[in-house]
Amino acid sequence: MNKIYNPSPENWFAILERPTKTVDDIEQTVKEIFKEVQKKGDEAISKYTSLFDGVTISNQEVTETEIKEAVAAVSDELKVAIQLAKGNIEEFHAAQKTSRVEVETIEGVNCWQEKRPIQKIGLYIPGGTAPLFSTVLMLAVPANIAGCKEIVLCSPPDKTGKINPAILYAANLCGVTKILKVGGIQAIAAMTFGTKTIPKVYKIFGPGNQFVTVAKQLATQYGVAIDMPAGPSELLVVADDSAVPAFVASDLLSQAEHGTDSQVILVSTSKTLIDAVEEEIQIQLEALPRKEIAEKAIANSKLIFVENDQIALDLINEYGPEHFIVCTSSDDFYIDGIENAGSIFIGNYTPESAGDYASGTNHTLPTNGYAKNYSGVNLDSFTKSMTFQKISEVGIQNIGKAIEVMAEAEGLQAHKNAVTLRLKAIKYGK
Repeated sequence: MNKIYNPSPENWFAILERPTKTVDDIEQTVKEIFKEVQKKGDEAISKYTSLFDGVTISNQEVTETEIKEAVAAVSDELKVAIQLAKGNIEEFHAAQKTSRVEVETIEGVNCWQEKRPIQKIGLYIPGGTAPLFSTVLMLAVPANIAGCKEIVLCSPPDKTGKINPAILYAANLCGVTKILKVGGIQAIAAMTFGTKTIPKVYKIFGPGNQFVTVAKQLATQYGVAIDMPAGPSELLVVADDSAVPAFVASDLLSQAEHGTDSQVILVSTSKTLIDAVEEEIQIQLEALPRKEIAEKAIANSKLIFVENDQIALDLINEYGPEHFIVCTSSDDFYIDGIENAGSIFIGNYTPESAGDYASGTNHTLPTNGYAKNYSGVNLDSFTKSMTFQKISEVGIQNIGKAIEVMAEAEGLQAHKNAVTLRLKAIKYGK
């Protein structure tokens, strides 16, 4: 890891720069696949599943038999763990429900706001070496609480044409309405346009590689919303001598093992802690099955010493981490002062992996600095707010003159007329 001592603010941007990948070549590939899926539907899906996943699939939709087989294949221990996590996620997201907001802004003018579910949503769940069944919980649970009618899930098949059993178990448990054996760009394209087998959705959620990320961005050009811009996973830990070095090292490694382009950063007011954490990282790294991946991510990560908590906080807010762990004797200072972070983990016994799996908060969070202007996935992500107004005769008289004056000032005569006609009808009893 790179040790940096007392960096000046003018150098923060360069020091905190995220790993980036060019997407120019990817964009062209994504556009070509989108066009083919739009034109040929399921035929194009089958073609690219064979090309990218190395398997030919006659039926893209997962059957009831396959779901039953998957449920039987998942160990009882894992089922219990998934059920506990699901319960906590339900508890936290159900608490986010809000009541109708109603106001009489002036006598006779009643305005209110209600939240309504997005009717059709799509979930993309990666497979591969780390099948993210936990993401099924994070997305399908709040979708159900919100009241989404159609929950479509796409996940890439393995070489035998199957989806990971834990993904199927979680999807079935959480009320997903349709599960498809489709991955990558073609899955996003299918949910964007719809095919004979795969429904078109209104909003797409879920992580993926750079191809999926670019595909989701392209989907927005066709009227489909997405959860948020995505990038490699990242973690920033602020810690001092009150922190346990082994715990800090384990948290940094838990993010580093996500991928070689993951970024982990330690900010500390203690050089002693930095040295101890660096030593612990090397010890723990040797025992990791994904050592090679974590090692490459760690090589590009930073250990930053600063003189005091205020400098540390300013630097952290400038970075805007996806995950932010606070392990200091001044936790309240950071909790009160943090402005830009996806999710915050406080104290020695709050590992970031708790939020990834079972504490109840959502692990679908903004990366790449988007925590400065995006929220992580929450119940509102699956709803949209609609406003209503009902105006009485008294109400239109109370605001009518203002509307007429404003409409005329903007040169919109028909807007003015819509009010004038009503005011005359009231005045003359017509």
